[in-house]
Amino acid sequence: MKRLSKKQMRIFAVGQLGWSTLSGIISAWFVTFYLPTQVDIEGGAIQYIVPGLVIGGFLTVLGLITALSRVFDAITDPWIASLSDRSTNKRGRRIPFMQYAAIPLSVVTVLLFCAPVNTISGWNIAWISVFIVLFYLFMTMYCTPYNALISEFGKTQDDRMYISTAISLTFFAGTMLAYTPFVFAGMLRGSVGFAWSYRICFIALAVISCICMLIPTFCLNEKEFVDTKPSNVNMLKSLGATFRNKDFRTFVGSDIMYWVGLTLFQTGLPFFVKVSMQLDESFTMYFLGGMTVLSACFYPFVSKLVKKFGKKKLVITGFLGLALAYVIAGLIGIIGTTVIPGVVYGVLICVIAAFPMALLGIIPQSIVADVAEADGIETGENREGMFFAARTFAMKFGQSLAMLVFTSLAIIGTTQNANSNDITASVTGMILVGFVAVAFCTLGAILLGFYNEKKIMATIEKKNKK
Repeated sequence: MKRLSKKQMRIFAVGQLGWSTLSGIISAWFVTFYLPTQVDIEGGAIQYIVPGLVIGGFLTVLGLITALSRVFDAITDPWIASLSDRSTNKRGRRIPFMQYAAIPLSVVTVLLFCAPVNTISGWNIAWISVFIVLFYLFMTMYCTPYNALISEFGKTQDDRMYISTAISLTFFAGTMLAYTPFVFAGMLRGSVGFAWSYRICFIALAVISCICMLIPTFCLNEKEFVDTKPSNVNMLKSLGATFRNKDFRTFVGSDIMYWVGLTLFQTGLPFFVKVSMQLDESFTMYFLGGMTVLSACFYPFVSKLVKKFGKKKLVITGFLGLALAYVIAGLIGIIGTTVIPGVVYGVLICVIAAFPMALLGIIPQSIVADVAEADGIETGENREGMFFAARTFAMKFGQSLAMLVFTSLAIIGTTQNANSNDITASVTGMILVGFVAVAFCTLGAILLGFYNEKKIMATIEKKNKK
């Protein structure tokens, strides 16, 4: 079978630019749009659903909707993976799913922000509930087959590292695109109002995302590069067989710790800036943008480092580097900003975190591809989709756990107003967030220490010598 050229690998990476933009919109704006702060309301934001911690005194209506949609999402991950692994479509096992999902995913993303009643209403709750479920369904339909192609398109270790590097870059680019409404919505607000200033931005981003997601489905012929026999194992058996792989279980445990650590960083950064560093919230974008650019500068060196040190050692290094950044974040509240200005802390954190983020943004995807290929060699079953679905589940579980940890710790030492959408974070709470994140990252490094990289690579190399 043919190998993808470097140009074709970059075309494949464009698909991730599309879905990561849509995912970034939900991550950055879903809560902000539907749980506006008092400042936003004074600026024209509409309250579409009941505000505050009204469910059990600790959960918002939107929080409950999100939690239930995640349960649905956890079910659809292995289901879509199994359908893709067993597909006998003449155009391939992956591309058709991606092609069918791209347009609905883009449309649903916009509709999710178009609640029908411009006041607090049960109809809005129903609308949001339906469309967040549809969002996760179509996202899974695109992402699970897409991620499975990393292993199938990556014929060699060099190919996999190149693909992983390319999609990591487009992931960061898509995430940054999702933050552009910070700039453009404000420019539109005077003409179209608060809600539509964001909706217009989301429509533009959705159109761009849809085109990006469709590009690899029309430009790459899966059958030219992949000659894989469809799996004949049903979903439950396939999922069970996937988790019987000891090395994969080890990796997933470590990966959950990574996603907890990363999400705590992304979620906590605005609060570290405002509460601990005592800076204006706008510095969040400066720090995040600077760290992203600096991290991207390290990307060309990651492949060379992998050849010299191996993937396992570098990922452990990434964990420990991220932990160091968190140590500094936690110390801000202890040392204070009198001796060391808040800006210095922010720059130091971003500089230290940039290299670990490059390692952790590229290598883990390649490790999953290695494990999936080795497992396929040993078992004769091609279940790449299920392996990447399981990794996606680890990501979502880690993100959800991080949100629970953050909201529980950040408010320690404050009196949280149960009727307010504002999270009242304290310096004490942010110190705890920082050092709990250190614990998760350290645990991730320890768990990955049990991953048998030599065995996995020996299995792959043995096949390649035949």
